Amino acid sequence: MVLPEALPAESLYTPCATDDLDFETTAELDELADVIGQPRALSALRYGIHVKGINCNIYALGPAGIKKHEVVQHILQEEASKRSVSSDWCYVYNFGQPHKPNALELPPGYGARLCNDMEQLIEDLGTAIPSAFETEEYHSRTEELERDFIARRDKMLEELSQEASKRNIRFLHTPSGFAFAPLDKRGEVVNPEEFKRLHDADKKKIESDVEDLQKKLQKIIRLIPIWQKETREKLKQIDREIARYAVGHLIDSIRENHRELPEVCKYLDQVEQDIIDHVREFRQDAESPQAFLIGQPAKGDALRRYRVNVVVDHSENTDAAAVIYQDLPTYSNLVGRIEYRAQMGTLVTDFTLIKAGDLHQANGGYLVLDADRVLRQPFAWEGLKRALRAREVRIESLEKAYGLINTTSLEPEPIPLDIKVILVGDRLLYYLLNHYDPEFADLFKVAADFNEDMHRADDSGMLFARLIKRITRQEELLPLDRQAVARVIEYSSRLAEDSTKLSINLREITDLLREADYIAQTNGRAQVSVDDIQSAADSKIYRHDRIRDYAYEAIDRGLIKIDTDGETVGQINALSVINLGDFSFGQPSRITVTTRLGDGKFMDIQRETKLGGKIHSKGVLILTNYLAANYAAEYPLSLAASIVFEQSYGLVDGDSASLAELCALLSALSDVPLRQAFAITGSVNQRGEVQAIGGVNQKIEGFFDICSLRGLSGQQAVIIPSANVSHLMLRRDVVEAARRDEFKIYPVHHVDQAIELLTGVSAGERDDAGQLPAESVNARVEQALTNLALRRKNFTRKESATGEDG
Repeated sequence: MVLPEALPAESLYTPCATDDLDFETTAELDELADVIGQPRALSALRYGIHVKGINCNIYALGPAGIKKHEVVQHILQEEASKRSVSSDWCYVYNFGQPHKPNALELPPGYGARLCNDMEQLIEDLGTAIPSAFETEEYHSRTEELERDFIARRDKMLEELSQEASKRNIRFLHTPSGFAFAPLDKRGEVVNPEEFKRLHDADKKKIESDVEDLQKKLQKIIRLIPIWQKETREKLKQIDREIARYAVGHLIDSIRENHRELPEVCKYLDQVEQDIIDHVREFRQDAESPQAFLIGQPAKGDALRRYRVNVVVDHSENTDAAAVIYQDLPTYSNLVGRIEYRAQMGTLVTDFTLIKAGDLHQANGGYLVLDADRVLRQPFAWEGLKRALRAREVRIESLEKAYGLINTTSLEPEPIPLDIKVILVGDRLLYYLLNHYDPEFADLFKVAADFNEDMHRADDSGMLFARLIKRITRQEELLPLDRQAVARVIEYSSRLAEDSTKLSINLREITDLLREADYIAQTNGRAQVSVDDIQSAADSKIYRHDRIRDYAYEAIDRGLIKIDTDGETVGQINALSVINLGDFSFGQPSRITVTTRLGDGKFMDIQRETKLGGKIHSKGVLILTNYLAANYAAEYPLSLAASIVFEQSYGLVDGDSASLAELCALLSALSDVPLRQAFAITGSVNQRGEVQAIGGVNQKIEGFFDICSLRGLSGQQAVIIPSANVSHLMLRRDVVEAARRDEFKIYPVHHVDQAIELLTGVSAGERDDAGQLPAESVNARVEQALTNLALRRKNFTRKESATGEDG
């Protein structure tokens, strides 16, 4: 197997050619109008927006930092401008069922017009109705009715009085009512003593006459309420006539303004009839304090039911469909709520206290929500799904929706829903919802998957420069010169951890440009230079690298044992990445391996102590199978080995150390020492092939920094998978050290290459007869495993013989 050469400095960093950037500063460029690097997501968004169908809503998924919200808003605003504005919606009083307010759909802007017209009507009613009832004609007609009633009553009573007089009986009006009393010959009322002295025949005659008159009086008394009711009905009819005269022209003027809207005209007819039917409630005397205290409605409350509650108003937006983003998607913010007001120590409500939610406001347009925030709010997710399923928005309190209370409240008429909901979230949440919520796939049928990077092609430099121009304009930053733009492009490749790609994590790029602008302005420059970009990148690292400095200091002082020279059997420098939020760095870790006679079991000390993850345990198990298949195919693997990350006190996971573990294991078996000036990273499969890993740049730089602290000898090197070469975007100091041949990086594609670099001894390949070269590492490993198998066989025989003798 050919031993790999160290990578040249040119392979460690792919610079951006400034010759491809045809400008001096970004001020000369046209701003990038389109979204960059997201063809898949844009295609899905446009499809989801235009497709017609029930619940073709969208989930925009992707990592944080790529500004999914801004892209979604940009596309929605673009599409919304091509759509007409949706309807206004109002709630009005339901005269048949007051607890069920009616919803009125009106053309855009008409809701506010109707509301203003009704407010003017209420104001006019406050003066028009009392004035109409203060006219001389009204008073004369009501007085005439009252006189007619009194005359009719008095006539009947007078006739009864005359009849009583003819019978020598007086008809008396007393404070307690009516009474009959007999008269003597002088015309005086007979007192009780005189009545007792009368003859029995006279007494009987008087009693008979009084009884007859009492019956006639009772008949008259029964007729009086009927006459009163007739009089009241006549008074009401007069009131209705006066009210119709007072409000008719007011209603007619509103009806004329909305004659093309049948539902509004129907509502106005109901309003007019209700005013006529309840005109007495609007009289000035209903506003007296006494009326309020005894529970009668004040005039303001009576007129309140003629108001119009405009819950969705597009009077100020007549150009495009609504695009709403809600950053606090609570249940009430989404579906609306019913508010209450305090009155006489109690809470009361009416249709004017109905408040619309974002589903109402975005109806006919688009609603953008953070998926994570919706799920965090109690009942918000269920409320959203319910509205989308039913295709209507029903406003009701949570207590009533879930049967927690049974008190009487409002039941507003549901409003039909025609909306596109766009959820924005990460990929994991999308997959979890798709798996665990059976309704999710039915409601959100379109997935817009955002890329985190784009290909770095010849024309991508100018595209990225125009993107930078857009960011500087939006953030009001200084323009960048050509070299600064090139450095930003290189920084983007480093973020992508791939020299052939550019990261489109716009949050990171914007933060870098903002800090570079600050540095340039602090130094009095009119444009951002490459030094400003580099200083900004270095400053960000400096703010976050406290823990890294502590770790490197501990290694340099020997508190954490890492060798960078010499040779040791069964000991190797592995490389790992430590993530600290927005900052990550590489750190070497010592792995040691011990071997002995056993039954083929490997002890992963990390796993045994529950400090190892499942992926790391998988990598250790692969080592067992690699050894058995390559060195002990024809006899039992009679090895016991223990593998450990020394001075590791936290969880270890991932398989990027499996190549290092295998090399340390081969060293321990072959008794060939490993060069401690080397560090190694890579995962390995059962065939010994080296596979790509993540964080290759941080790992190399981490070992380089330790070597730099102790002094570069020209012997230090890092072994990486060949598949990771295209990912290299190393720091300039690492590249320069490699150019001076003070530090090396070797790519390998098989464990044999790695072991040969680490030991300086040939790994050895089998010839046609299947034999390995003598003294090669692989031959020594095979011989060691053969010896262990023989020892195990002999040991087993001795145990058997001892048992038989016993």
